[in-house]
Amino acid sequence: MTRGVLVVTGAGRGIGAAIAKAAAADGWYVAVNFARDADSAARTVAAIEAVGGRAKAIQADVTTEQGIVALFQAADAMGPVRGLVNNAGGSAEARISDITQADYDRMMDGNLRTTVFCSREAVRRMATDRGGEGGVIVNIGSRASVLGGQPGRVMYAAAKGAVDGFSVGLANEVGKLGIRVCCIRPGVIRTESHEARAGADRLRQITAPIALGRPGEPEEVAAVAVFLLSPAASYMTGALVDIGGGR
Repeated sequence: MTRGVLVVTGAGRGIGAAIAKAAAADGWYVAVNFARDADSAARTVAAIEAVGGRAKAIQADVTTEQGIVALFQAADAMGPVRGLVNNAGGSAEARISDITQADYDRMMDGNLRTTVFCSREAVRRMATDRGGEGGVIVNIGSRASVLGGQPGRVMYAAAKGAVDGFSVGLANEVGKLGIRVCCIRPGVIRTESHEARAGADRLRQITAPIALGRPGEPEEVAAVAVFLLSPAASYMTGALVDIGGGR
């Protein structure tokens, strides 16, 4: 069964790639968005197609309104957009005593602007009062919004806190228009970028307070995202779903 077109931002690697693959296996035609790494996006598409799924790689910088509009125009050519996963994001090490305007803009553009304007484009296509058939938006937040983030990542935590509030507010705004909105808040997830940034020793320190005693895997986040996108979660909206291993 085809569920429609699902746009997944930042889907070339890590959590985004895992979500794209799992969603395709569940019947979605996936728009695999990437900003620069065409090879990784191509590998994600190839992995989906190898098991009979459908996907298309779409290059677009979703930190800009122009890039977001172009992404959704390209997705329109695939069919009706019925789902969106706002996965693209970013972090930077900068203590508040040293933070610059560029650091601030990078955090807010990469984590909040992309979520807000991608959601705008999705709502315009899904809302029943605009001729749409409804749909689902899943935002990828972070447990940092609750925990405050590691030293030097306060702005990342603040940006993800804004994603929390936006998710709940948007759910209230569009619920009667056939659109559900939920937010997944992952904790420490084992991805290439996370391991490269933290290093093995730092990763062990971060993992120590986790009740389950280990980092999560991208596929564990993907499983929850696919559930939230599915009819099985039809009475869930405005939900903030933690995947943090108990931390």
